[in-house]
Amino acid sequence: MDVNAPIVAGATPPPRLPRRSDDPAATARSFEAVFIGEMTRIMMDSAPTDGPFGGGHGEEMFRSVLADHMGEAMARRGGLGIAPSVMAQMLRMQEGRR
Repeated sequence: MDVNAPIVAGATPPPRLPRRSDDPAATARSFEAVFIGEMTRIMMDSAPTDGPFGGGHGEEMFRSVLADHMGEAMARRGGLGIAPSVMAQMLRMQEGRR
């Protein structure tokens, strides 16, 4: 192998630019779902888990899954109203404006 060999044009693929989302509204809703899920997870972590049906390894494992699903369900039903602002900012950034 010759380390001084010339680079052949076209041998290296051009860099891939981030592609625009086909549906910015869906991306914004997805962001809102993740945001709500994280807020729900923090809230659930601060709640006491003692009692006859609380605590344990199973609850620790599935608490984050429940928070994620709650976030998705809330976002599908309108969420907190941040998705429109997120989508507007995404569109501004895609157009090259800030």
